[in-house]
Amino acid sequence: MSKKTYYYHSESEELVSSAQQDFQLPDDYQVFRKGAAWQFWNVLVRSLACAFAWLYSRLFLLVKVKGKEKLRPFKKHGYFVYGNHTQMLGDPFTPMTIVNPYHYYALAAQANWGIPFLGKYVIPAAGLPVGKNIKQSICLLKDVKYAYEEKQAAIVIYPEAHLWPYYTKIRPFPATSFNFPVSLKAPAFAMTTTYQPCRWRKRPKITVYIDGPFYPDEKLGKKAAQEKLHGEIAKSMRERAKLSTCEYCSYVKIDSKN
Repeated sequence: MSKKTYYYHSESEELVSSAQQDFQLPDDYQVFRKGAAWQFWNVLVRSLACAFAWLYSRLFLLVKVKGKEKLRPFKKHGYFVYGNHTQMLGDPFTPMTIVNPYHYYALAAQANWGIPFLGKYVIPAAGLPVGKNIKQSICLLKDVKYAYEEKQAAIVIYPEAHLWPYYTKIRPFPATSFNFPVSLKAPAFAMTTTYQPCRWRKRPKITVYIDGPFYPDEKLGKKAAQEKLHGEIAKSMRERAKLSTCEYCSYVKIDSKN
């Protein structure tokens, strides 16, 4: 059933790159802008993106979501969602069918802002750019805090960082990815994408599992709390990943000694 084979040396390796890989936003880039025109545009873009998300996710990717009801008690509060990064378009758009699309933000590499049209008109509506220097990283911390506290947003993070299409396991990711919920004492959820065979096409269908909430342990120091939360969510994701029952793309590790 495998369609494509990827060869890699390390699970932290970037296998899918784009022509905009070196794109960088200016240090004074503003995520949250004022003015009625921007607010109108933001709502319009989110509405159109949500419509596309439902069509693309449900009709093309054949996504089914299990555990979505776990998010309902938090619909008027902010929270964080951690997922495995396996879909180029599905990962930014499918969450819009799971969380409130008007209170949704996602951390994203700045290369995404270099994509023609999408990077200029769509991604700025809900994207939180990962910083490439200290000043930008400080801005990200402030923007995430604002999105959580002022926008009551669901903030989606793909801690594996790099896209591995249709990968059926969970790659290692750092405990520092949980700095945000620990610092903000916020609930976090796991969102695990799994793959199952489809009867009428080669491309598999998708089941997304929502698990949580997981809370930071406030009795621990910051680093220890990050590590504990990391362990809980990573364990949940690894257990759900076992529910993948087909391999659409295969991954072969290359021995670095050869």
